[in-house]
Amino acid sequence: MTRQRTCDTPGPRAWLGLVVVLGPVLLVSVDGSILFLAMPRIGRALSPSADQALWILDVYGFAVGSLLVAFGGIGDRYGRLRLLMAGATAFGLGSAGAAFAPTPELLIACRALMGVAGATLLPSALAVLSELFPDPRHRARAIGLFAAAFAAGFAIGPIVGGILLGRFWWGSVFLVNLPVILLFLLFAPGLLREVAASGTGRVDPPSLVASAGGLLLTVHAVKQLAAGGASALPIVTMLLGIAVLAWFVRRQQRLEHPLIDFSLFRDRVFTIAIITGLLPLAAWSATAFLTGVHLQSVLGLSVLHAALLALPGAVVLTVTCALTPVVVDRIGRKAALVACHFSIAAGLLLLLPTTTTDGAGWYVASTALAGVGYGISFSVVADTAVGAVPAERAGSAGAIAETGNEIGNALGIAILGSLAAALFRFRGPDLAPTLDETLALPALAPAVVQEAKAAFLTGLHVVVWVAGLLHAALGATTLRLLRGAGSGKEHDASSPSAFTGWRDPGR
Repeated sequence: MTRQRTCDTPGPRAWLGLVVVLGPVLLVSVDGSILFLAMPRIGRALSPSADQALWILDVYGFAVGSLLVAFGGIGDRYGRLRLLMAGATAFGLGSAGAAFAPTPELLIACRALMGVAGATLLPSALAVLSELFPDPRHRARAIGLFAAAFAAGFAIGPIVGGILLGRFWWGSVFLVNLPVILLFLLFAPGLLREVAASGTGRVDPPSLVASAGGLLLTVHAVKQLAAGGASALPIVTMLLGIAVLAWFVRRQQRLEHPLIDFSLFRDRVFTIAIITGLLPLAAWSATAFLTGVHLQSVLGLSVLHAALLALPGAVVLTVTCALTPVVVDRIGRKAALVACHFSIAAGLLLLLPTTTTDGAGWYVASTALAGVGYGISFSVVADTAVGAVPAERAGSAGAIAETGNEIGNALGIAILGSLAAALFRFRGPDLAPTLDETLALPALAPAVVQEAKAAFLTGLHVVVWVAGLLHAALGATTLRLLRGAGSGKEHDASSPSAFTGWRDPGR
């Protein structure tokens, strides 16, 4: 008995390995949001077109989201540590190139390389944790810290960007990645073990191409439709992307070793958890971007002041992520999922009292309350995905969860951000397509400035209403679908399904 407890208890090497793994995880999520406050400075330095500016902001998330599933499967078959090392190296090279990019085109290319590298890091890092911590309870704590780091990265990205931009040139937001990457490459080989999973099955190349291509085509088409309205090319692109994804799903059901085990989605909790990974990121990315513009361009705050106002919400989000596994043990996973969506909805609606002259206090309160829900969502999604499958499929399961996060992040800006932009064009003075471009025009009358700011605020409020109501609806749906499934605490912690909490009673 004593020997078993000793074997299950992680040693110092496991915890040091966790610290090393969390470095790249933090960077991948930081770079998903660090440009929210940096884009005005980049725009003045490189003069990108409107379309190029959107690609600079979005290509990273699109690359990560479309390739996560593919690299999750590759890591499961051919080795997680090998993929982590290659991905970290590529991420560092992309960061260095982006920092010194002389043209918008080169910056877009470097951001795309960073996205490809980020897609190799996330699923393999999550799978390595299941190997470092084989005991389910210790693994839950480790995954909670993983989720906290990932969430903290999204939350502090604008803060880090604002602080760096207050002292250095715009390229510093990319160079800050290099010390963390170098430390990882130095210590990872000694602390982490190479694990090639079960060693069974081969990677199916058509599945890799279909998963990446279908997601990229579909997400890009949705973005173009949201931004520019219905036209033939994006509609055809969307239909092609959907067809490729449908073929991918059918192929996975016929393969002996599929890239994604779609039978996981028969579990109600797993399915709701994956949706919980997508919708909060969509709401967060859109509102973080729009409130950043509100604080700077409408209220006139400095970039550093705006970044510091985001700090309380970031702290709440990170602490919630770390504490969620403990809370779930007490209240159950169903209660946590429901609380997640209602707290996000309530937090978002606290942005409605903001005006063209006031709103900093409401912003802090909103991010703090919504941060509780965001923190729960990050932790529960990662924990559920990895705990629902055997260890040899941890990379693929983690990739499903992270794909939902990254696509949610990209779609939040693409769809909800485009909704705000459309309302600005409809309600504003119709002098330029965005608020910042309008305010940069010479000799504007005070009434025109006020009209432009009010139009932007209308767009922000509508986005808040839409995102808040979607979260309230998902919270109510979660409560209804999981009613009677149990508290979520009745499970054997040693079983592979320990972290799903409970199963569909009909299974």
